Amino acid sequence: MLEMYAKPFIKGLTTNPTLMKKAGIADYRAFCKDILTSINDKPLSFEVFSDDFVEMERQALEIASWGDNVYVKIPVTNTKQETCYALVKKLAAQKVKLNVTAIMTLAQVRDVVAALNPTVPSYVSVFAGRIADTGRDPVPLMAAAVEQLKVAPAAELIWASPRELLNIFQADEIGCQVITVTNDILKKLSLVGYDLDTYSLDTVKMFYNDAVGAGFKL
Repeated sequence: MLEMYAKPFIKGLTTNPTLMKKAGIADYRAFCKDILTSINDKPLSFEVFSDDFVEMERQALEIASWGDNVYVKIPVTNTKQETCYALVKKLAAQKVKLNVTAIMTLAQVRDVVAALNPTVPSYVSVFAGRIADTGRDPVPLMAAAVEQLKVAPAAELIWASPRELLNIFQADEIGCQVITVTNDILKKLSLVGYDLDTYSLDTVKMFYNDAVGAGFKL
C-alpha cells in the first residue's frame, strides 16, 4: 500500500478482509491505524466485517473515527441477503463517508444512491469484473450507473474488480470516476500505445527462448 501511495497517479487506496487475511494480518485495528500514520491525505477504505447490522454500525462508527480520509466499506447485503440501505441511510445522516461494496445490479445502485446523503462524499462500488466473469458486458451497466449517481453529486462510482488494462480506458470513456486497479494490471501500464509489430516480435522471441531453455527436441 505504501508503494502504491507513493505513485502520483494513485488517488486513493482500499483493502478488504479477504486481502488482509491473505497478507497475514492478525490485528485489524492495529494494521489500519498504523497505515493511517503514513497515508492521511488520500482516501483510504476499510471494511466492516460483521454480518449483523447493529454490529456493523458500531464497527463503522469506530472505523470512521480513525481519520478524515477514511471511507467505511459496507457490503450491499449481509450473508442472508438482507439489504444494507437502512444502515447506509443512518450512517450517511451522521456524515460518515461510505464505500458501499459488492454491488452488481442497477437496482442495487439505485437503492444505495437513494440512501446516501447527497452532500457527503461516498463511493458506490460496482464489481464490473465479476459481472464480466458471468459473460455479461459490464460497460452498458456501468454507463447507466454513472447516470444514476448524478442525483448524488458527492458520490463517485467505482469500477471494482477490473480484469484487464483495457478496463481503465473503458471506465474513463463512460465517466466512471474511480477504478480499483490491482498491482498486476498496473504493471502493464508501460504497454499503453506499444507498437504491435514490436509486441508480436517480442512474443515470438519469448516462445523461441522458452523452447530453447526447455531443451525441447523432435
